[in-house]
Amino acid sequence: TFACWQLLQLAPRGDGHTVLVLPGLGSDDNATHVLRHYLGSRGYDAHGWKQGINWGVRPDVEARLEDRLDELAATSRGGRVSVIGWSLGGIYAQTLALRRPSKVRCLVTLGTPLHGRQANRPSTVPTTSIFSRTDGVVAWRSSLREREDATSENIEVHASHLGLCSHPSVLYAIANRLAQAPGVWQRFIAPRLLVEYFPDPRRP
Repeated sequence: TFACWQLLQLAPRGDGHTVLVLPGLGSDDNATHVLRHYLGSRGYDAHGWKQGINWGVRPDVEARLEDRLDELAATSRGGRVSVIGWSLGGIYAQTLALRRPSKVRCLVTLGTPLHGRQANRPSTVPTTSIFSRTDGVVAWRSSLREREDATSENIEVHASHLGLCSHPSVLYAIANRLAQAPGVWQRFIAPRLLVEYFPDPRRP
C-alpha cells in the first residue's frame, strides 16, 4: 500500500463529508486504520465504530450503531454519512442503510457475505460490493449483489480477505465511489492505467 501511496493520491478528492468504517468479525478499529487514514488524506472525515472488537451479532450492537450514525450525521456535510463495512461489518452497514436511508449517503461493503440475507434486499442508498475471487475466507459468490442496477454494483479486485481494508485497488475504488456528488451516482469504471487491477465481475 505504501509503495503505491503516490498513485493513490490520484484518486478524486472528497468534499469533507463524514465516513463511518465498520470492522470485520474478530477485529476492531485498528484493522481499519490504513483505510481511514487514506480517506483522511483524500479530504474525508473518517471515523471508526468505537465498539471495541467485533464479536459478532449481539442484541445491542445495531442500536449502538444507529446512535453512532445519528451522532456523526448531525455534524456531517449534508447531514449524511457514507458507511463502509468489512466482512461482518458490511452486514451491519447494510442494516444501517435500510433503517436510516435518509442519513446514509452511500454504502460500500468489502468481502461481505450477502446472499440469502436481509442485507441483500434493495435499498434506496447507492451501494457497492467489493469482492475478490481470492478472498480465502468468504466465498466470493456470496459477496455479489444479486442485482446490479442504477444504484447498485459489484467491483472485483485481486486481494485476500484480510487485505481488503488496505489493498491499493480497494482504497482507490472506495475513494472513487465516495467522491460522487449526491444524486449523480454512476457505476464504477476503472481508469485506463488501473484497468488490469479491476477484472470484470460479470465473468464466470
